[in-house]
Order: sequence, then structure tokens, then C-alpha cells
Amino acid sequence: MTHFRIREAASLLGVSDDTVRRWAADGILTVSVDASGHQVVPGAELAERAQSLAGEPDPDDMLRSARNRFVGLVTAVHIDGLMAQIELQSGPHRVVSLMSAEAARELDLEVGSKATAVTKATMMIIETERTSS
Repeated sequence: MTHFRIREAASLLGVSDDTVRRWAADGILTVSVDASGHQVVPGAELAERAQSLAGEPDPDDMLRSARNRFVGLVTAVHIDGLMAQIELQSGPHRVVSLMSAEAARELDLEVGSKATAVTKATMMIIETERTSS
């Protein structure tokens, strides 16, 4: 079973180390000690907590087939001719979108505005670190 140290667990959830420790003290997360003497959280519990923190989709009346939604702040808007490049920071994730300049202007996107990137892909690449067996 995969385990994560407190600091890494906090980083993955986008919270502070103290928040993870408080959740452990409140019984929300299970903390144990690994062979090196460090406190660790089970990966499965961390995944469950991440899902619960994600919350519900927007409460509008629209149903969507796309499930990948990244709410964040616009960090850059580059409009050049007919095209625009928009950068969004959603927690630790940087999302870059290319769109028409017309669409960017219609959305009134500017640095510091809140936006949601919605993506639907037929192919998704997942990476993981190598582990020694």
C-alpha cells in the first residue's frame, strides 16, 4: 500500500501540514509511522479525502459530459492577431488554453479573474514515479 509523508500529503491536497495533522487528530485521516520513523498517511485515504474536498460541480442547471474541471485564477492573457493564449493557475496546476482572440475578448479574461478550464479528452496520459521493487 502506498503511503505519503505529512508534507507530501498536504501538498497533494493543497492544504498545510498542520491541517493534515489536525485531520489526523480528529480521526479524519489515519497516520502511522514508517520504517524511517516518519508519520505517513495511506494513499487510499488521501485519495478519498481529495475527492471529498473537490466538492460538487457548479450548482447551475446544466449537465455536462466533461468531468475534468479546473477552477482557478487567470495568470496570463496573450492576444496576438486572431489567437489568444490564456494561462490559468488552479491550485498547483497550470492550465494553458489556446482560443480565438474573439472568444478571449468575449469572456473578458484578464489577469486575476476567476475562470474554469473544462476539458474532455479521448486520451489521457497518466504518469507515475518509478519505484524500486
